[in-house]
Amino acid sequence: MMGQNHQRPCVLKIRQLMYITCVIIIIYLLFWTYRTDKTFAHWILYYRGVSSSPILDQLNVTQKSSQGHVALQLPSRMEHQRQQSTQSIMKVKGTKTLLVSAYLEHRTDEKQVCVIAVVLRSENVAYRCLFRCQDKQLLSNGVANIHRDHFGFAYGTADIMCPLPSGCETPSSIAVTSADTSSTNDPNQEFLEVKNQQEKTESFPYDFTVCISTMFDFTNVLQLVQSFEMLQLLGVNRVVVYKTSCSPETQRILDYYTHKGLVEVIPWSLSRYVNVSRSWLPEHGPGELHYFGQIPALNDCLYRYMYQSRYVALHDIDELILPQTVTSLPKSATTSRLEECSWCEHLGSPLQRANLF
Repeated sequence: MMGQNHQRPCVLKIRQLMYITCVIIIIYLLFWTYRTDKTFAHWILYYRGVSSSPILDQLNVTQKSSQGHVALQLPSRMEHQRQQSTQSIMKVKGTKTLLVSAYLEHRTDEKQVCVIAVVLRSENVAYRCLFRCQDKQLLSNGVANIHRDHFGFAYGTADIMCPLPSGCETPSSIAVTSADTSSTNDPNQEFLEVKNQQEKTESFPYDFTVCISTMFDFTNVLQLVQSFEMLQLLGVNRVVVYKTSCSPETQRILDYYTHKGLVEVIPWSLSRYVNVSRSWLPEHGPGELHYFGQIPALNDCLYRYMYQSRYVALHDIDELILPQTVTSLPKSATTSRLEECSWCEHLGSPLQRANLF
């Protein structure tokens, strides 16, 4: 009995120490949570691996709500260094035609400028091409070839092919007008820069480029980071995004990867000029043009990187091309027979057809 009575104070002291220790730990956790401005929902996400990505560690993660959403704050040095390419849509006066971009075409027997356009398929227009060549302006007749992949919408993508007039080998810019309203003296005439002035067959700045279109009201930050990181692991060294609109968090991610040199963001403002559909068929989504103008965007990307990248792949942000027998996409493209390659374009080969899947 004496031994048991002697042990009771020791047991009580141990219990008291345990209670005190638990209280101290709880106070410490509460203090740390509020000090770091992170909720318990954030820590749950953290230990699930959502916020432990190296890219997210380089951005400031701050509380946005108690539902597990996070806001990403770009470091100030990147905000000041935000770079964005320009893409101006131009109207052809007196018509429904919209001009996207112009590229010098080196793959045809006769040198031409290919003007990527969006046209009303029911409208017949005779086009005139006005070239700026050194200190003079020259005219030629343009021919529009409407793409077959319009999916039944009223508007479709077209290539307006403008043969170079005699004495104009390297035009700096071009304007497309209607023959009915054509004038070489209009002081307000808008011109497109003619790109791809020099043909390249080797020594490309990029080995493998992925074109992603079109980003419209995009908010899925984690999917975007996952895609960019996975593409880099697969050997992609350039990603081109045609952006109409996105959330502020998405924009910060785009700014980060642009600053890093992986991403080029092309502003895509086609929805200001034509009623774009949110679907791929008219019966699935009202509108005049297929899926936010995806087809002209992809065609522009193909021409834009024709002499900048050895290979160009076209796919959506939620798609990935996974090689079966090699470790990277450039190796897969090199070892595959090009005529069997349904997802890439070998830009070093003239007139190699690009295939969408």
